Amino acid sequence: MADPFVHPQDETAAEAIAAIGEELSMFDDWMERYQYIIELGRSLPAFPQEWTNDAHRVPGCQSQVWLEAKHQGDDLFFAGASDAAIVSGLVALLLRVYSGRPPEEILATGPEFLHELGLVQALSANRGNGVEAMAQAIRSAAAQDRSAE
Repeated sequence: MADPFVHPQDETAAEAIAAIGEELSMFDDWMERYQYIIELGRSLPAFPQEWTNDAHRVPGCQSQVWLEAKHQGDDLFFAGASDAAIVSGLVALLLRVYSGRPPEEILATGPEFLHELGLVQALSANRGNGVEAMAQAIRSAAAQDRSAE
């Protein structure tokens, strides 16, 4: 089975946020941005079917969203998936920022960037709440990981 966990393509969470901002600014309107976000979702590593269960489900999301975390070395890696195309893309954005980072960096990187990049405002209220629920689930995993050390 291929590795379902997202590995960082940017040096830090802050650099990932800056890169996402630059990529989104290349598009003139939200329809183009949505298409780009959907493509990001399609590029997520395959999420194991046996993880698409209630134990992995992120509560508070309108769509079904699943998340798995694993500790490797000093870093926390995440795998994620959704049954909705746009939400899969938002999962990909979050995992680009947070996956493969130390728990301290994850906790120090608040989800404000979702608002700063205009992502939450461009979504329906339910989807916006769902994105914030995903970010909260990632940060909760980092807090639990850090307290387990």
